[in-house]
Amino acid sequence: MFMHDITFDDMSNGPGLRVVLWVSGCSHQCAQCHNPQTWDCSSGIPFTTWEEAEFIENVSKDHIAGVTFSGGDPLHENNREEIGRLVQLVKRLYPAKDIWLYTGYTMKWNEETDSFIFSDDEVSLAPFSVDWLPLIDVIVDGRFDAEQRKRDLMYRNDITFRGSSNQRYIDIPNSLLQKEVVEWHI
Repeated sequence: MFMHDITFDDMSNGPGLRVVLWVSGCSHQCAQCHNPQTWDCSSGIPFTTWEEAEFIENVSKDHIAGVTFSGGDPLHENNREEIGRLVQLVKRLYPAKDIWLYTGYTMKWNEETDSFIFSDDEVSLAPFSVDWLPLIDVIVDGRFDAEQRKRDLMYRNDITFRGSSNQRYIDIPNSLLQKEVVEWHI
């Protein structure tokens, strides 16, 4: 997996001070994306044991409320396995820290598989699921919509912790209990 940055005292990507891992790889390529340099899976630098140690060391600090995975897209096929491993590691070492994840995919309940799946109608990839979903606290899903953001700013819609108001904050524990998307409220 490749990454672009780790921010250590971030307040824009979830509540409280957070450690944010910005990964490479995104197939959505939303118009006017603020991180187009992260679209290429091999851009940035490799996420090595050195970067992982630095990431985990910073998560351990008492003033850090949680972790956010962003990018690019943490659920891009090149990132899912490594992000899953990191999510499991963070929850095992620091169970009180919350985990947020940003994705351009849309999450929905699938009756046939009795699980949540992720898909993107504009990208021709088969829907997929991740077995580590129960370890996530909040997912911000959906493509960034630059036109919606303009309307949000014009009408002062709340876009705290998201790029445009079409993106949802999803409360994963409650969604799993109710077997439907339950939105998280600030």
